[in-house]
Amino acid sequence: MRENRRRLARALGIDPERATMVHQVHGAGVRDAAAPLRPGRFLGGLSGWPEGDALVTRTAGVALAVMGADCLPVLMWRRDAPAVAAAHAGWRGLVDGVLEAALAALGDPARTAAWVGPGIGPCCYPVDAALRSRFAARFSPATVRGDAVDLAGAAVGALVAAGVPAAHVRTVAACTSCEPARFYSYRRDGAATGRQAGLVWIDPAILRG
Repeated sequence: MRENRRRLARALGIDPERATMVHQVHGAGVRDAAAPLRPGRFLGGLSGWPEGDALVTRTAGVALAVMGADCLPVLMWRRDAPAVAAAHAGWRGLVDGVLEAALAALGDPARTAAWVGPGIGPCCYPVDAALRSRFAARFSPATVRGDAVDLAGAAVGALVAAGVPAAHVRTVAACTSCEPARFYSYRRDGAATGRQAGLVWIDPAILRG
């Protein structure tokens, strides 16, 4: 795990001492990360991080990281100001409003853009009738596909309903469960599987330019 995070930081050109995350609990809590929440601990374990499922920062060079292995990493940034957010969005977080909470922390959704990363697709995500009904009511009947729900479709719908222009929302056409060569998947492989990471940060060089 430490080596994977070290390689990730090196590949992205970020300082692991200034990367930060949260202990994800499948809720809608947002943490402000004006500075790393546990400085220098990104290469360490998962324990000890404050609970939450989204992060926001306006500080250049602080990289926000969320993890998932079927849940969606959703990265957001203001198009008019130095402010970014990252959210971990599984079905519970989506229903509870984690994306709306992250957008509220950023401010002005109409000037925000978002990227919805890879997660489990409706092809591999059957759920019970009660949850299908909740998704249809909370988002749209279109997010229910037979006996399954569409997490990415729900995320896009939530972002747009909250005010993010549809033209500024991007998604990844992938299913984590379908592609074992590319992605980890909790539903496919169980709790011992690894995690994908989604990271977003404000590049100090852009502010200097």
